[in-house]
Amino acid sequence: MTDAELVLYSSTDGVALITVNDPDRRNAVNDSMSAQLRSAVERAETDSGVHAVVVTGAGKAFCAGADLSALGAAAEEGLLRLYDGFMALANCTLPTIAAVNGAAVGAGLNLALAADIRIAGPNALFDTRFQKLGIHPGGGCTWMFNRAVGAQTARAALLFGMSFDAEAAVRYGLALRWSDDPVADALELATGPAAAPREVVLATKASMRATANPGAVDSEQHELAKGIELGPQAHSIQSPAFAERLAAIQRR
Repeated sequence: MTDAELVLYSSTDGVALITVNDPDRRNAVNDSMSAQLRSAVERAETDSGVHAVVVTGAGKAFCAGADLSALGAAAEEGLLRLYDGFMALANCTLPTIAAVNGAAVGAGLNLALAADIRIAGPNALFDTRFQKLGIHPGGGCTWMFNRAVGAQTARAALLFGMSFDAEAAVRYGLALRWSDDPVADALELATGPAAAPREVVLATKASMRATANPGAVDSEQHELAKGIELGPQAHSIQSPAFAERLAAIQRR
C-alpha cells in the first residue's frame, strides 16, 4: 500500500464516492490519509458535475480511528492534521452521506458524524473509544454527538462508554437506517441531489446550516467545539494513563 492509495475517489452520475483505503490497518487515520481525504472532498466540491458525496471504508471497517502511533506522538498541531480530513467532510458544501460498513471508532466515528446522514451496514459499530484509551474527545466530537442524538445519548456514549450496533444506531437516531449494502443504499439516496440543480442543492444546505441555530452557522459552532476540546485532548495524550493504555495495546 502506497500513500497515494490511502483514499480512493470516483464519480458517477453526479455522485462522488470517497473510500478510505487501508484495510489491513482497518483504515486507521494518519497524516497522509487525512490530507488525501481533504483533497478528495475538495475535488468533489470544485467539480461542477458532482452534486453529492458518499464516504465509506475499504474492507471490513469503516475507520478504526487515528493511527495510535501517530496519536501517541501528537501535540495540538499533530491533532489538527489528523482532524483535517473529517473536518473537510464536516465543512463540505455538498450533501454528504457516510456509508458505515463496519467499525467507526474514535476519529472514525468523527468521520461518520461529520456527514449529513449515516447509513449503517449489518456490521456497523459506532464507538467513541476515547475514554477507554484514557484521552479526551477531540475534533468537535462532543458537539457532533450532541447534535446527532441529543444530550442524554451523547453523554451515555462519551461518559459511560455506550456503543451502538446498526440496530441501536437507528433506534437512537445516530443512523438514518440500516441496510444490507450501505454503499449502494447511499448512492441511491444521493440520486436526489444528483438530479437537482447544483446551485439549489448548495443553497439549501447553506440555508439549513444557518437555520439550525439562527444567529450561528453550524460549521462555525463545530470549529468552536473543536477548539474547546483541543487543549484537553492534547494534554490527555501526554498523560501516563494514555501511555500505559497505548503500550498495552501495542504489546498485543
